[in-house]
Amino acid sequence: MLPKSVYVFDAYGTLFDVNAAARSAAADPAFASLAANWPAVAANWRAKQLEYTWLRAIAGHHCDFWQVTQDGLDWALETAKLGDPALRQRLLELYWELDAFPEAFAVLTRLRLAGAKTAILSNGSPAMLDAAVTSAGLADVLDAVLSVEDAGVFKPHASVYDLVGARFDCTPNDVLFVSSNGWDAAGAAGYGFTTAWVNRTGAPIDRLYATPHHIMNDLTPIPKVT
Repeated sequence: MLPKSVYVFDAYGTLFDVNAAARSAAADPAFASLAANWPAVAANWRAKQLEYTWLRAIAGHHCDFWQVTQDGLDWALETAKLGDPALRQRLLELYWELDAFPEAFAVLTRLRLAGAKTAILSNGSPAMLDAAVTSAGLADVLDAVLSVEDAGVFKPHASVYDLVGARFDCTPNDVLFVSSNGWDAAGAAGYGFTTAWVNRTGAPIDRLYATPHHIMNDLTPIPKVT
């Protein structure tokens, strides 16, 4: 029997590889201009995407995640002096069909077979998440896909984490929350969830009001986390 009854995963960077769009576009001869610096473009895109969610949440100017995704990309492309509209369009198209990390399906399957409920809780808009889940073939191993749009504010606002209890009629103690974002894992820990930080890059722990309970390199250990 698993130690928790509900396992909740962040989407982007946790189940889905956010670098996949830039990496795929860079491999296309039509976008040779991206080949040399796609890692920097991908990193800047992601950094600005997240930064804009925090700034909008603080200022009370919410929009959906697709808007901040486009805004972050525009900043990253301008920084790299890449003004090709076709490249921008292709990168945005690819973001709707990101690759899942190789171990994601097996881990979700194992949790479901053991009787747990599984869910995504993401900043992503419902349409974005539906496309990503379908493209990656994860629909059959998820019980729910929860979007911050139901709270009207981005993570790590507590009202976002409230969506889990509302959906599954559970307490925070029933939940293991998994994220590749250290700040998200910390925010969820501060909320009361047991949390696991999937630290794929070996980053240091964020200096915040709470810290993740578990740290791992990928999703594989999740079914054994207590």
